[in-house]
Amino acid sequence: MKIKSIDNLNIVLILLSLVLAYVLPFSLFLFSYAVLGPLHYLTEINWLNKKNYFIKERKWIWVLVVITALISIPVIMHIPFLSGINNHPIFKNFSLTINGLTDVFLLAALFFAIGLVYLKKWQHLLIYLIISIVVAKLITKYVLFSYILVGLFLPTIIHVYIFTLLFMIMGSLNTKNKAGWIGVIVLVISPLLIFIAPINSSFYTSFESNEVVTTARNFRFIQYLTETYDKSANGHFSILSIKIQVFIAFCYTYHYLNWFSKTSIIKWHKNVSKVKLSIILSLWLCLIVLFWYNYETAYLALFFLAMLHIVLEFPLNVTSIKEIVLRLKSN
Repeated sequence: MKIKSIDNLNIVLILLSLVLAYVLPFSLFLFSYAVLGPLHYLTEINWLNKKNYFIKERKWIWVLVVITALISIPVIMHIPFLSGINNHPIFKNFSLTINGLTDVFLLAALFFAIGLVYLKKWQHLLIYLIISIVVAKLITKYVLFSYILVGLFLPTIIHVYIFTLLFMIMGSLNTKNKAGWIGVIVLVISPLLIFIAPINSSFYTSFESNEVVTTARNFRFIQYLTETYDKSANGHFSILSIKIQVFIAFCYTYHYLNWFSKTSIIKWHKNVSKVKLSIILSLWLCLIVLFWYNYETAYLALFFLAMLHIVLEFPLNVTSIKEIVLRLKSN
């Protein structure tokens, strides 16, 4: 497919995601996360691996993998069959300690990704890693709202909306296609369209089941937003809380669709062996079945993979920002 055609397709996908999110904000989010999400994580991690994770020294990627594992431990240990281990006093204390440092680890991983893009010597990278951890600790301790920005929104809204927007801007700067820039503009104004659009809160109260709404609001960042913009006194959803959910469903759905629509450009499907493809598809199908069986358990089981694709993408995010700045300076 030609680049212009892909840019046109992405405009359609943005609008489609917007309409579906407006009609089914809770159901669409859960569907996209359960069905589109796992396949996106598996294929992107495989693609990043082929691209050497966009870093100078590939072996240092294991630092990001270890950080992701530490972030994931407190969450994964809530899987029902691991409850025996999780309740052990020693492991429980360890898990609580790690959980208290999650934001530090995540921010340190983002800072360290900058070093992975620019530095090569192991001595420099080691010093930079220590500095990244210290700075991340200071920021999470003393900077107001750092918990909200880092712990809640960096791996969620910032990842699926801001970073997707950056990739589109970088692509448009490279191709200089008018359709690409139209897509960027439509994506930028989409939140505005959501928040000015009229909404009947009673429609969602009757149309979205309590089970679906409760499951969606169990996500930590959605839970935070729900507690801030909860139901109104008359039992209906508040207009603002619904619009926030529409925005979330839109962001996640288009984030995944954007990845799959650009297959012919990114070429993440190239040089994938039959064995690896079989493993990817098998894991994907198993996760879909698990989500169908028990959504909460599937979320816990998927957490490491979901977080891994976010953290491993940090060097690519840094590279994208770097290229955008360079291209804007050269123009």
